[in-house]
Amino acid sequence: MKPLRVFIGYDPREAIAYNVLSHSILRHTSVPVSITPVALSQLGGIFHRERDPLQSTDFSFSRFLVPYLSDYSGVSLFMDCDMVVMDDIAKLFKEFDQDKAVQVVKRNHVPKEETKFLGAEQTKYQRKNWSSVMLFNNSKCRALTPGYVETATGLDLHQFRWTTDDQIGELPKGWNHLVGYDKPERSVSNAHFTIGGPYFEEYAGCEYSDEWFQEFEQSVRCDSRG
Repeated sequence: MKPLRVFIGYDPREAIAYNVLSHSILRHTSVPVSITPVALSQLGGIFHRERDPLQSTDFSFSRFLVPYLSDYSGVSLFMDCDMVVMDDIAKLFKEFDQDKAVQVVKRNHVPKEETKFLGAEQTKYQRKNWSSVMLFNNSKCRALTPGYVETATGLDLHQFRWTTDDQIGELPKGWNHLVGYDKPERSVSNAHFTIGGPYFEEYAGCEYSDEWFQEFEQSVRCDSRG
């Protein structure tokens, strides 16, 4: 059995988010999973894009390198780091549609805030947050070369202009639940702290913060010899 390939955006300014999300995936999965950080420090040989003033995280654009990093073969999942998984990630991979290039949770999300992560400007555009969870059919995403990802506009990338609308499939809404926007439901599999995660003092009591802190405690567990 080949491990499921999961790529998570990594930003050293919120390393704790990456670590807790990774642990939550590993703790709930029923099958082998391979988790890879999308970290700029590891992409120097292929990605040299200058930082955009509207770029809020290190992986705003580099996330679209996932098909390239997967050798344009098989299936790969990308996730933002500001999430906590509460279900078996294998269930999400079972949603894979080989006829689509990419699958996302589709919604019409219009942020109310003017700023986001560490005071970055909150941008508003169509298909907002679609790219925060992407299940790639890598062989159908050959347009996402390092050269294209380096030079394409942010809207070209995040609005999926590198493919056609009929090639954008859909994932169940519970796999990208926007905390503070979506109505709380029992079927939430992945909570996305898009406004701010519980690791920031001002959001420590937000919806699903208890689940995040429980996962954090599990991630730093170390049993003693007693």
